[in-house]
Amino acid sequence: MRPFDTNDPGRFIADFITGFHEDLLSSEEDAEAVVDRYHTSDIVQIADGHWMDRAKLVAHTRPIRKRRPGLRMSVHEAFAAEGRLAARYTMHVRDPKRELDIEVCFFGHFADDGRLRRAHMLTRAVPVAG
Repeated sequence: MRPFDTNDPGRFIADFITGFHEDLLSSEEDAEAVVDRYHTSDIVQIADGHWMDRAKLVAHTRPIRKRRPGLRMSVHEAFAAEGRLAARYTMHVRDPKRELDIEVCFFGHFADDGRLRRAHMLTRAVPVAG
């Protein structure tokens, strides 16, 4: 069964991203173990033309753990079919030095166990609401 066959795709992507973020920040568990819980070993993410494999994704977690930003998600729309998910959402990120709203157009392919296998993302910073 596909991971979002019984779940709302918007709820699935929000839970996936916030769960990964929370697991990174809530423990001293090795970053590789956290990455592997949410991503397949052959993960490829391309965000704004920047390619990340598993090793680069693990390296990307280190500054996140250091800064410890807060994260909140607003999912605007999401669609899923046969292990693939397309979504448009905003990540509201806050750390001691800054506050960012990042709009994301996400196109991903998930393994049957719910781990992310491939993702293409287009992002842009938008003015912080409020």
